Amino acid sequence: GFDAPYVPGWDCHGLPIEIKVDAALGSRKARMTAAEIRGECRKYAQKYVELHRREFKRLGVFGEWDNPYLTMSASYEAVIAKAFVDFLDKGYVYKGLKPVHWCMRDRTALAEAEVEYEDHASPSIWVRFELTSDPAKIDPSLAGRRVWGLIWTTTPWTIPANMAIAFHPKFEYVAVESRGDVYIVARELLKANAEKSGWPDQKIVASFPGTPLLRTAHRRRLLERDALGTLADHVTLEQGTGAVHTAPGHGQEDFQVCQQYKIATYCPVDADGRFYHAEGAAGRLPEDLIGKTVWEANPVVVELLRERHALLAEGRLDHSYPHCWRCHKPTIFRATEQWFIGMEKNDLRGQALEAIRKVQWIPGWGQERISGMVGTRPDWCISRQRVWGVPIIVFYCDKCGEPFTERKFLLRVVELFEQRTADVWYDSTEAELLGPEARCHKCGHDSFRKGTDILDVWFDSGSSHLAVLNKTYGLPWPCDLYVEGPDQFRGWFHSSLLVGVGLRGGSPYRQCATHGWTLDGEGRAMSKSVGNIIEPDEIVKKYGAELLRLWVASQEFSEDVRISETILARLSEAYRKLRNTFRYALGNLSDFDPAQDAIPAA
Repeated sequence: GFDAPYVPGWDCHGLPIEIKVDAALGSRKARMTAAEIRGECRKYAQKYVELHRREFKRLGVFGEWDNPYLTMSASYEAVIAKAFVDFLDKGYVYKGLKPVHWCMRDRTALAEAEVEYEDHASPSIWVRFELTSDPAKIDPSLAGRRVWGLIWTTTPWTIPANMAIAFHPKFEYVAVESRGDVYIVARELLKANAEKSGWPDQKIVASFPGTPLLRTAHRRRLLERDALGTLADHVTLEQGTGAVHTAPGHGQEDFQVCQQYKIATYCPVDADGRFYHAEGAAGRLPEDLIGKTVWEANPVVVELLRERHALLAEGRLDHSYPHCWRCHKPTIFRATEQWFIGMEKNDLRGQALEAIRKVQWIPGWGQERISGMVGTRPDWCISRQRVWGVPIIVFYCDKCGEPFTERKFLLRVVELFEQRTADVWYDSTEAELLGPEARCHKCGHDSFRKGTDILDVWFDSGSSHLAVLNKTYGLPWPCDLYVEGPDQFRGWFHSSLLVGVGLRGGSPYRQCATHGWTLDGEGRAMSKSVGNIIEPDEIVKKYGAELLRLWVASQEFSEDVRISETILARLSEAYRKLRNTFRYALGNLSDFDPAQDAIPAA
């Protein structure tokens, strides 16, 4: 058979380490360069590599401990950078202004894989927008009446960024009169909205589909700016009014609708999640909002709407809301320029779904899970606004701002990474990185500036098969088996698949096995807050490494497993019986010679 080498590896880049280093540096960080901060991150990561290596050796794990793969090593960083260049060359990569998940605490964009949904209480408000276009064009019976569009939202802070109202083309809408005002709502939602908004004497004046509402104008009371009536299929009748407040700078569907109608993407929120006077839309934000975070702005917006008689009703909603999976703070959608790998470019999505069908999934439900994720995921946002990672090796012309991505010059940078690690990006000038021959293909200028973004760490881990399955370790591509926990369907399994399909035309693994979680004796997830974590080194100190090895060997890996002091104590009794039996046998058989001592079978 083949003696498959175990190549241990560590993901060394990313926010968790950078945040720990930030905390340790404190105020000193403000006086440090990016290169100096990276140096501190590298030292921090190396310290834990050595600690983990000692612990694994103590457990008796055989592996290439003197030659592991580290994502922060020069060779691995060069592999990552080369993979990015190859994605560029194949036409998958583009830069665009889009709303992305944004962590205000960490001041960076997040990919879908870095977002977890947790329970969250949000304010919910019903806001009216006065129709400023001719109501008779919607229905003749509305001529001369004061008509309002009505929206519902759980993010009051996005109202200042509103640019449109979306209606569904096929829903039936009614114009309902109450106390002299006429409101437009979906017929199916009329009863709920009448109760919430206090319309005891409502009367239906007209009914019509959503199509006449296209290109109607609705004035916000908060800003001197009209919202355009649009048509969109994502509008639902599950809750709300049948009309969706649309802020293209703060929602993916909002952005797509506004792109269709050529409405500007307006985002008045900065990297810290604070309001500022942004360009891109008519009207001026109220000064009461400037400098406030989006969460601080929520009650301010509600009060401003109330003062302007635009608030019809308010409440609270407990719902599932996206949080950063590292710091566990709520995220927002924020439009920024980011680098993406397009899922529709070269049919990456279709290729990936086809590759999934060729993999053996253990257990079999893994195929359906990852297929569902790949089939519906948005384009992969691969850029991050931090320093501890592999830089996105793109230059920008100093004169016209055009991105410079000529392959031969980027491969020169890749070679420098292999010689000196990616730190060379921060230690060297643009001229030193590019050489003297680089020229902007658009204007011919010869001076450039480096990009400041780094790659998503899932691009790091997704490139591991490129770094490890090679001649160095004598391992062919693709590998026979990937093994990880169920959280990696959105992580390592997922990113590895996209990198493999995009660059090699297929999955980097033939089989993919999912193991269960390690739980405490009562079946609860281990957590520091609960205080039920059992550290492996504590088990080794008390029982020895062999007991932990025996516990691992006795588990059914595909299911959740339990461990506790009681379970270990019980297992130690079985271990002692085994150990004593073997010691007795060895003591009696140490000088056994089959030629002389064997007894014929009866």
